[in-house]
Amino acid sequence: MKRSTFLLGAISGLSVVGTFDNVFAQALAQSPLPGLPAAADRVLLVINFQGGNDGLNTVVPFGMPEYYRYRPSIGIPQSDVLRIDDTVGLNPSLAPFKKMYDGGKVAIVQGVGYPDPDHSHFRSTEIWQTAAPKAYESTGWLGRYLDDAGLPPDNLFNAVALNNILPEVLIAKKTDVPAIDALRGYGLRSDRRTADREAFHEFVRDRSVPFRSPFLAQVAQIEDHAQRGAEELPKLVAGYKTEANYPATPLGRSLALAAQIVGSKLGTRVLYIQHGSFDTHVTQKATQDRLLADFANAITAFYDDLAAHGNDGRVLTMTFSEFGRRVAENASRGTDHGEAAPVFLIGGGVKGGLYGQHPDLSRLSMGNLAYSTDFRSVYATVLERWLGRPSVAIVGGSFATLPALA
Repeated sequence: MKRSTFLLGAISGLSVVGTFDNVFAQALAQSPLPGLPAAADRVLLVINFQGGNDGLNTVVPFGMPEYYRYRPSIGIPQSDVLRIDDTVGLNPSLAPFKKMYDGGKVAIVQGVGYPDPDHSHFRSTEIWQTAAPKAYESTGWLGRYLDDAGLPPDNLFNAVALNNILPEVLIAKKTDVPAIDALRGYGLRSDRRTADREAFHEFVRDRSVPFRSPFLAQVAQIEDHAQRGAEELPKLVAGYKTEANYPATPLGRSLALAAQIVGSKLGTRVLYIQHGSFDTHVTQKATQDRLLADFANAITAFYDDLAAHGNDGRVLTMTFSEFGRRVAENASRGTDHGEAAPVFLIGGGVKGGLYGQHPDLSRLSMGNLAYSTDFRSVYATVLERWLGRPSVAIVGGSFATLPALA
């Protein structure tokens, strides 16, 4: 049975890709994990702007006249843009985030995409999460990193998806990753009632049952590990005192939990959060402004919280979206599925500033931006300059790294 296909569902967002070692019992006895190199203290947080965020109204090319010709209704007025230079600036909803940029804590990689882009949410999301534009992969690029990195096999918290399902980016062959939407409700469906849990184990132990699956005992063991993990994880993070005011939104709550996990030093190397939906076909401005403001407020609180505990230098955050939007607004004051868009790198060892070339609005490809930076170059940069691993086997080729990280 392969980990990539054996998934247990859960109440309120626990998913465990099962292993058959006593992962919880051993991992929970080690906090922090001993004997790891200093680089193992680093954490990568990935935030998925799900739905296809409009990059042109996020990093606004106010200095390009074509921008306002294509967007007479939804273009951000020049007077409102939070200027970075004479050509581009940030959406005014990102004001707290602009302060982070001005402090050198944000790198903006412009025009990120891939060859022959797909405009389907499902396929393009799969491409970004597997780093495989030309093939269908059963593992995610960060799942391959987890398998490659030599992390402690007895630590189930090497990576955590703060999500109600396990994203494809974290599916691995050898590494088990839990998906935890919230600490409250973290557990398996069969654990809602003690009687149900005991009945399940009684069934597993009963040798007289006529039908026995070779996987039944393994399922029971995984359920037992998950149940004990659900009991112990809140205890492991309980000593953490939050030192910031997070927005009372799903993103704010997820980032608050991410700070708890980072500060509790469980040996976690990768965290994943999803934000959105940014699929703004209709009346884009209100939806995108709300989501960007939520992001700006939540990420600022997150790094304030980390800094109060001396952890802000340990965490690099990378954002991505499955695609950008078309350059021209549509008749519904929205935008349709497009192509290239910016990626943010935040905190950690970031060397703040603009990287890559902003796509030329006078040279479009069937109404879409032409990408200038391959997304696998961003991944290679994160893998080699932050996580300390060779990138070629993980991203499927040799891609130039960016000078955006120290």
